[in-house]
Amino acid sequence: MSGNTRPIEASIRTDFRDEMDYGSYLGLDALLSAQHPVSDPPHHDELLFIIQHQTTELWLKLVVHELRGVRRFLDSDDLPRALKGLARVKHIQRTITEQWSVLATLTPSEYAEFRGSLGQSSGFQSHQYRAVEFLLGNKHAGMLQVFRDKPEIHAQLAQLLQEPTVYDAFLRLLARRGHPVPAEILDRDVTQAWTEHPELIAVFKTIYEDPHAHWELYEACEDLVDIEDAFQLWRFRHLRTVQRTIGFKTGTGGSSGVGFLKRALDLTFFPELISVRTEIDGPLGA
Repeated sequence: MSGNTRPIEASIRTDFRDEMDYGSYLGLDALLSAQHPVSDPPHHDELLFIIQHQTTELWLKLVVHELRGVRRFLDSDDLPRALKGLARVKHIQRTITEQWSVLATLTPSEYAEFRGSLGQSSGFQSHQYRAVEFLLGNKHAGMLQVFRDKPEIHAQLAQLLQEPTVYDAFLRLLARRGHPVPAEILDRDVTQAWTEHPELIAVFKTIYEDPHAHWELYEACEDLVDIEDAFQLWRFRHLRTVQRTIGFKTGTGGSSGVGFLKRALDLTFFPELISVRTEIDGPLGA
């Protein structure tokens, strides 16, 4: 046998007629046959475009799963498990942000050769992206109209619209631990997008000015800021990739394109956690 060949160990299974194998466990037959270029003839670079977006959707599915778990752990006062979930979300965000560098290898000329085949399809129509935004606090009932022809998806987003966000769950945990979160915030209409509540600044100021006395809560605050920053970085990389590829053309789904994406950079999930930084005087006893 060649010195550059690794022998198959006798204990390795090779007969899977009656056993589940790697491909069947992962559903690879369905997964790897889910790429259907619509350009005619199929453009070489359309496969990149499809896989980029499909893999992002898979990661978004996991983000939704993890954020639901984070909310559940916060509701049950299991802050360490919630922090574990937030840490995993941050790693996913780093991965999907880096993926834009792969799509950025698609030049304007190459994309123009098959962009017309995409019709009105657009990332704006990603229901999983909307689910992530709803879970983090950027509620917008008008977005449900995009999915009115998909009853199951519409119902899922409508339910998330009615449910508390991760931030709501965190604030309720703070209140249960004795921090003076105003009752009107705890009882707010959770179907509405979060807007800054200056009354919360004092609550977070107490935590930030004595982190050793409130270490777990301090860590949770910083994890939420990490999530916010990572989301903004993802949005920015999206904007720059779109601008690099199509300039200032209108988006395939009808949006203004780069201009629409720029306005998204003004959206925030946890504004009080940013504003409190202006008020911090330093740790007690410093």
